[in-house]
Amino acid sequence: MFNFEDANKKSKETLDTLLKSYASLTKAYQAIATEAADYSKKSFEDSVAHLEKISSVKSVEAAFELQTNFVKSAYEGYVAEATKIGEMYAELAKDAYKPYEAPVAKATAAVKTAAAA
Repeated sequence: MFNFEDANKKSKETLDTLLKSYASLTKAYQAIATEAADYSKKSFEDSVAHLEKISSVKSVEAAFELQTNFVKSAYEGYVAEATKIGEMYAELAKDAYKPYEAPVAKATAAVKTAAAA
């Protein structure tokens, strides 16, 4: 027979799980957005500084060397930042799933028990 107390308890557990997951996602997205904004600001500042340096160069060879070094460092910085943000997204996925681990394990065990009976 249908038990309202059990249904209420399950609804509360589900809502708590959803809220934990949502809080985790919000925090992670905020950290990723902050990291991306910080990188964008630093990248812009580095570009402006590079333009100031290259505009004061007297020879083509020196300008070519400055540009080569800038592009190399910009690329390395981009790859490092992309790796870091990728790791942050992977951690976000893990954290978002954590609240569901226990209910899924419990449901899986219940299904296995019911199937064995």
